[in-house]
Amino acid sequence: MTAAPAFTAELHGVSRRFGAATALDDISIVIRPGVMSGLVGPDGAGKTTLIRLLAGLLDPTAGRVTVFGQPATRADRARVGYMPQRFGLYEDLSVIENLRLYANLRGVVARDQARRFDDLLRLTDLTGFQQRLAGRLSGGMKQKLGLACALVQTPDLLLLDEPGVGVDPVSRRELWRMVQNLTGAGIAVLWSTAYLDEAEKCDEVFLLSEGRLLHAGPPGDLTADVAGRVFGLRSPGQGRRRLLAQLMDRDDIRDATIQGGSLRLLMQPGAAPPEAAIPARPRFEDAFVDRLGGGPGGTSALAETYPLIPETGAPVIEAQGLSKRFGAFIAADNIRFDVPRGEIFGLLGPNGAGKSTTFKMLCGLLTPSSGTGRVAGHDLHHARAAARQSLGYMAQKFSLYGDLSVRQNLNFFAGVYGLHGRARRDKIAQMTDIFHLGPYLRQNAGALPLGFKQRLSLACAVMHAPPVLFLDEPTSGVDPIVRREFWSHINGLVQKGVTVLVTTHFMEEAEYCDRIQVIYRAAPIALGTPDSLKSDAAARTGDPDPTLQDAFISLIEDHDARRARTGDAA
Repeated sequence: MTAAPAFTAELHGVSRRFGAATALDDISIVIRPGVMSGLVGPDGAGKTTLIRLLAGLLDPTAGRVTVFGQPATRADRARVGYMPQRFGLYEDLSVIENLRLYANLRGVVARDQARRFDDLLRLTDLTGFQQRLAGRLSGGMKQKLGLACALVQTPDLLLLDEPGVGVDPVSRRELWRMVQNLTGAGIAVLWSTAYLDEAEKCDEVFLLSEGRLLHAGPPGDLTADVAGRVFGLRSPGQGRRRLLAQLMDRDDIRDATIQGGSLRLLMQPGAAPPEAAIPARPRFEDAFVDRLGGGPGGTSALAETYPLIPETGAPVIEAQGLSKRFGAFIAADNIRFDVPRGEIFGLLGPNGAGKSTTFKMLCGLLTPSSGTGRVAGHDLHHARAAARQSLGYMAQKFSLYGDLSVRQNLNFFAGVYGLHGRARRDKIAQMTDIFHLGPYLRQNAGALPLGFKQRLSLACAVMHAPPVLFLDEPTSGVDPIVRREFWSHINGLVQKGVTVLVTTHFMEEAEYCDRIQVIYRAAPIALGTPDSLKSDAAARTGDPDPTLQDAFISLIEDHDARRARTGDAA
């Protein structure tokens, strides 16, 4: 009698080509029951292709893919749960209708459905939203529903393709706990993620780059490669951006990022750190960037071409009691802040908190129900068109014209912003060069790799050199090296006097903000620098060294606890 294999799925010598392009090249990995396996890599590394092979949606060009001892394309689909990258939901169906559809597709008998749905709705905290259309859920709730649909029949193998993209830290933590409980029950999980703090918590990690496997094993094994090479350097104030750019251009520094009032440095092997730098605990992200060749340079070609924005002495962005109601629903309630020239101001909050609504009011895309806003001196009530011309807006979702080529998108937006003739041609050539879009000029924008979609979006937003940038989750889903490239441009623009309003669910990049306002349940609940928010969290929780993510989560939990006490008292 042959013993059952000690693994759930295996790729052995697998390659997958699409025409002349190689997506995967000689990959061999094993996925075992009861193990949380992380799948990481830069944009275009082959992660989604690998997951689709395991789901039986693709055949390998070479090699062998087996699931439960059978070729993946012939494996028992009822034993595999698959959550694709973009939800896989039917947005015009309600929550309960989506669950019912997936249950019927998976062959869950009618008499078992009600009990299973009750369990899944309770697990995902969606019980009170059964009749809401999936298209009207927040990003975090959509991800939870997507996971519930993948679990309508308890699988033996769960494949998750970046379930945390666009999801706030609180919802991501809840998703993580839900999935971790499944591994405790013996289910094999493969979790593809752009959030490397999640990868760091996995039992093992597979790192892909350009279709090749660079690491397979516990994340700590990779992190050990950078031990003794990570340092912190205190650099408070605006000068830290200039210092960061200088350090990122040095040959002895592998990577550098901002952490509030400090800089985090990864040194080249054998290189001595700058004077006054102190050792810091290595993270998986440090090792990830190191293995992929280090971070980008610090000099922004975009900033070097940008005009200097003059100082006026007045706030560049003002929100004075901005509120927005849709019937009885309050989307934003009494939002107040102002942002001076050359500052990065962050809006943080859970999905559905009101951040994008605030953005759209200040961009002139939504009319406030009450309150006023000003951008670059233009009142949104009386000079909305002038305000729009003063800003560049990068939307949360890819908002360019997917059926137009990259060149046609650049040409269109140059025209929208009043560029004509030689000025238009020169600007398009400049954006193409800065954002490395040359090989993609004839390709439809909708078919671009995610990192290049984001580059094109930013290029279109800055085509007219606006003094104000509104960036709504500009790096959602892209890998850490592309995020660093984006922030090199943003930091460089701020040095030229550009004012930036940004939302993000990456707490590591929120550290780049000069100040942060946290919005929850449509209203502001905290305002301060990243370091002051962390300091407040330390006093509140007793944790001597909280991350900004820890501070964010503790703020939300503390606010909910106070609301509960007030409600109990009432």
